[in-house]
Amino acid sequence: MTSLPDHSEVPALGVDGWRRWFVDTVALACRAVADDDVAIFFQTDVKHDGRWIDKGHLVHAGADAAGSHLLWHKIACRAAPGTITFGRPAYAHVLCVSRALRLPPGRSTPDVLPGLGEMTWSRAMGADVCRAVAAFLVEHTATRTVVDPFCGVGTMLAAANEVGLAAVGVELSRRRAAKARTLVLDVAART
Repeated sequence: MTSLPDHSEVPALGVDGWRRWFVDTVALACRAVADDDVAIFFQTDVKHDGRWIDKGHLVHAGADAAGSHLLWHKIACRAAPGTITFGRPAYAHVLCVSRALRLPPGRSTPDVLPGLGEMTWSRAMGADVCRAVAAFLVEHTATRTVVDPFCGVGTMLAAANEVGLAAVGVELSRRRAAKARTLVLDVAART
């Protein structure tokens, strides 16, 4: 489970180079998990030069390149429906892919997540979204270790630990990595 960086976080690549890197990185992540396991991506579209960059589409392209198939695509509300936002949409994509796992219709989970939940920093995956992903992993997969290769301050890692999953994160920023080592989500904020 991860959220890959925006082009603004890797400016040396340029937008076109970042798109290629993004698709290639999704493909690498998909290939790194076992055939019957899942790769999950939390991505918020971004506006560049007056046009939207659909990161859900980029995730699909990388998953296709790796031979992975979409198990589900959820929308997580970042703002209340009807809210006008600028630069970022009022929603984020949460996409789950696998090469071999199939989910029967009776194992479906909600397609729209009403809010992100507690935000541990401005670019974080919301705690409620991470908890929903952790619950899905426990209930519907054999996954027992979550890896977040762009972990930020560790929201997904903390959510995984809450439900008894092991968690491994990678982060370039020493400051964010230090926070990730000790992050505990606000239990009172659970819905």
